[in-house]
Amino acid sequence: MPPLPSVDEARSALLAAVRPLAPVNLPVADVLGLVLAEEVTAAHDVPAFANSAMDGFATRGGRAGERLRVVGESRAGTPFDGTVEPGQAVRISTGAALPDGADGVLQLERVQDDGDTVTLGDDVPAGRNVRAAGDDLKGGSRVLRAGTRVGPAELGVAIGAGRMQLLVHPRPRLAVVTTGDELVPPGTPLRPGQIHDSNGPTLSALAARAGAEVVGHGHAVDDPEATQAVIAGALDAADVLVLAGGVSVGPHDHVKASLDALGVREILWRVALKPGKPTWLGERDGKLVLGLPGNPVSAYVTFLLFARPALNALQGADAAVPRSEARLAAAVPRNPDRDELIRVRRTPDGTVEPTGPQGSHVLSSLLGADGLAIVPRGEGELPAGATVVLEPV
Repeated sequence: MPPLPSVDEARSALLAAVRPLAPVNLPVADVLGLVLAEEVTAAHDVPAFANSAMDGFATRGGRAGERLRVVGESRAGTPFDGTVEPGQAVRISTGAALPDGADGVLQLERVQDDGDTVTLGDDVPAGRNVRAAGDDLKGGSRVLRAGTRVGPAELGVAIGAGRMQLLVHPRPRLAVVTTGDELVPPGTPLRPGQIHDSNGPTLSALAARAGAEVVGHGHAVDDPEATQAVIAGALDAADVLVLAGGVSVGPHDHVKASLDALGVREILWRVALKPGKPTWLGERDGKLVLGLPGNPVSAYVTFLLFARPALNALQGADAAVPRSEARLAAAVPRNPDRDELIRVRRTPDGTVEPTGPQGSHVLSSLLGADGLAIVPRGEGELPAGATVVLEPV
């Protein structure tokens, strides 16, 4: 039997099937968190005109002690419509256009204001307290690259650059389906053998955090026809389908047979990974299907390893999630056949230690976790002080 693919091999196989979603033009008010599909250039200088950085008086030169006649006012949105001559000053507000003829501004705190005249308390060289046109952005310059995720700063820059619409990749539509007779909705009183469905809300939350639009959370009982019907509906509604449970080989695991009947092409099944060995990856007509194990930690970990980079790629972003490194505070055992991801927290000296029991059912072990330490497969143990790669949580 051929060896199981590694995490990186499995992820590469999945990403090979991903194509970014077709871009759409959206109003700037609707693009926060989306990824640019175009380069953004400034339509004009920003600021578009020279303006004052202070409340004060605009002058044409001026020396300390000089008395100037006030000939008008320049307010934000209402510029002074004349020309400042030597011996004159114009009252000016922060952000207001610098009047013609003026080349500097002296702030109010440095001026004696007598109403019709002002006495300068300091020299006013050219450029003092003046923001030149194009100080921020030059017209025609590139201000944002394609592939940039639009945050609040990017949004503000695009608007300042003159854009009212942006070409972006839309959010991937993602559906979550959980499986199993034992699952009941959150808060439902439990009967013997039942557990609350934590996977559905948890995976939906992870998807939303990764930029997806969650379009549904369905549940399939352990029946072949019911499972196929729920999966078929979710596939029709979404770009990405995430299934939790039912992908193993037990007599009540009906997910794989349902996917095959629905024409979903298997990319791979099973990964050399702990937790998460029975992960199933596939696609149909460009839609991705990720069958994740049902144990809550396994579902959480495999979503981060496979669904998160796939969602990034669908959005036109870099699929890779930045990883970091740390040293182990204590030795940890290695699995001879599979890479293991253990939940770790940072200690005061900067090393990392396991958060507690590492069973795939112990979801509370993710509380306070600062990352997932990747322990390479091998014999024996990884010693204290060894450097491990951390997958962010």
